[in-house]
Amino acid sequence: MKNASTKLVFDYWDTLRGDRAAPERGEIEPGALRHALADTFVLENEPIGPVFRLAGTRLCALIGQELRGRAFTALWPDVEAQGDMRRLVQTVMDESAGAVAGLSGKSVTGTPIYLELLLLPLRYRGRTHARVLGSLSPALSPDWLGLDTIESMRMISLRMLWPAAAARPPVAPRRAEPPRLVVLPGGRA
Repeated sequence: MKNASTKLVFDYWDTLRGDRAAPERGEIEPGALRHALADTFVLENEPIGPVFRLAGTRLCALIGQELRGRAFTALWPDVEAQGDMRRLVQTVMDESAGAVAGLSGKSVTGTPIYLELLLLPLRYRGRTHARVLGSLSPALSPDWLGLDTIESMRMISLRMLWPAAAARPPVAPRRAEPPRLVVLPGGRA
């Protein structure tokens, strides 16, 4: 993780979850994320795929529109990339693992931008596969923010953040038993 927003969101989420695979959505306090709130979003798992339930102001400004209620995969115009993003969100929910991805984008005027995407599983009222907490933040805040918008993005790197081994229950060591010799009846007739 390279961006300050990404680190802040991950550290907060990791502290909240403790020994669990994912924290509850109701435990998230927006004030604790105030320095990253503009880059933060919450996705809801719908039959059509992940949909923005909430989206930060800088994220909406980068895309050029309000994202609430919009499909997450719509941020990628390429159908293949949409499928990749849908599978990535599903993997985050299935495996209770986070994901951090590097994205390369281009604005409408052709200006390049580099972003970092973070996806983290959330439980909602005890249900898994319900919500995802995430952030999408630029490496540097572009000077064209509010004047231009991102036209296209593509993933250039991906790293899964598997649950720590400490969060898993310890496996009891097996007692070593002495080898046994078993004699079966049989032989020559």
